[in-house]
Amino acid sequence: MIGSLVTSDLFLYVCIKIQIMKLIIDCGSTKADWVLLDETRVLEKIKTEGFNPNYTDKESIIRIIENELICKDYIPYITEIYFYGSGCGNINNCNMIKEILSCRFVNASVEVNHDMMAACRAILGNRKGIACILGTGSNSACYDGNEITEQAVSLGYILGDEGSGSNIGKNLIRDFFYRKMPDDLSLKFKEEYDLNIKTTIEHLYHKQHVSKYLASFSKFAYENIDSKYIKDLYSESFDEFVDVFLLGYEMSNETEIGFVGSISYYFQDIIKQRLERKGLKLGNIMKDPIEGLVKFHCITK
Repeated sequence: MIGSLVTSDLFLYVCIKIQIMKLIIDCGSTKADWVLLDETRVLEKIKTEGFNPNYTDKESIIRIIENELICKDYIPYITEIYFYGSGCGNINNCNMIKEILSCRFVNASVEVNHDMMAACRAILGNRKGIACILGTGSNSACYDGNEITEQAVSLGYILGDEGSGSNIGKNLIRDFFYRKMPDDLSLKFKEEYDLNIKTTIEHLYHKQHVSKYLASFSKFAYENIDSKYIKDLYSESFDEFVDVFLLGYEMSNETEIGFVGSISYYFQDIIKQRLERKGLKLGNIMKDPIEGLVKFHCITK
């Protein structure tokens, strides 16, 4: 819990002595990373539940944030907040998140950006290039070292998110029920998840957080990554990502392509292989963009 940031009077004394305290929040649909830092060092790191304002209502977002603010003594000493979130490409969502945070961190300036900007800043810093997201969802953008100059259209988990965790999960579930999954893996899949049509339809069409539900099955794919079926399944999914999110950029053949997200981290061998087949070069991969964001804000702000 974020309340654990304040653990002693000594910590509060340190807070008072620091002129600038920054809170960086990288919030995905599944989880969020919170980092508290001064101008030169990280003071605390925590992980919390994530949210996406496209799928999570305002009251639920407030509840999630409030749950992390049990102890409020440190709040007056935070002067800058940088929030990066899934679903924050929409100006109305950005304004909502900014309002929620501004009401609780009254002495802080609040900057809200979408997760694509987080990927660009984390992977590229102030350098020109292409950054991609491969986590619960997927996306990509061209970056000039300061601003995003071009961004692919992301249609979300229902129509798009090629190469993502939700896309892997959707393909696994489909193949399981269509009996296209190899018998040995089908048996393991059934034993691990105990799926049936009724409960699966209930999750997909009548419950919230569908993308997170789908992405939860990507763990099975990684655990069985040596299977030809899994390699072929993800290779096909990532090839679709390349076609949709990379080949449309003129600079895709001229620069390294970096990735953030758990899927890119765990499936990086396949990703490198598939990029090479298209004549593209793999750049840096970060499981979580938060480390790159800390470096960016410590150096540039």
